[in-house]
Amino acid sequence: MAFPQERKPLTYADYLQLDDSVRCEAIDGQIYDMAPAPTPKHQQVVTLLSAEFVMHLRGKTCRVFVSPIDVCFSNDEWVQPDIVIVCDPNKISDERIIGAPDVIVEVLSPSTAKKDRLIKYKRYEQAGVRQYWIVDPIHEYVEVHVLKDGAFQLYGTYFKEDTIPVQLFGHFSIHADNIFLSQ
Repeated sequence: MAFPQERKPLTYADYLQLDDSVRCEAIDGQIYDMAPAPTPKHQQVVTLLSAEFVMHLRGKTCRVFVSPIDVCFSNDEWVQPDIVIVCDPNKISDERIIGAPDVIVEVLSPSTAKKDRLIKYKRYEQAGVRQYWIVDPIHEYVEVHVLKDGAFQLYGTYFKEDTIPVQLFGHFSIHADNIFLSQ
């Protein structure tokens, strides 16, 4: 896991002034350096899952974004999820996403799993993200967490042989074996 760094408080405006090679996230007042580049398997899952969403949402108001893209919850809190789906065009600025997306997907890696499962889970829940997907590319499963009455509830855990219902976007489902291809 990328551990929080002891630094003076950093605002998003400060972050934008840094060298383009510096990537970090700020959550609950802590700065987290981004992990090194993801593995090919991680990126394959991100690519295939985002393609599933893009194909279904084509021609609709929702937009799919793949990291790196900043999602700003406030002036001093931002994240860079692996996949973001935003259905409110007012949340999409020229530079970033402002406010809670409808769906956030984090694809786990050994260095980010704890942060994704604990710290980001709590922050996404507080922000009002409607669905949070946690994807494990090693064990080949997807957890779908749905926001209900201000708290995430586990909607389901789906393995490679399962079909994942995507309830936010009408009659749409993803066959998990389409995102967990054999190497």
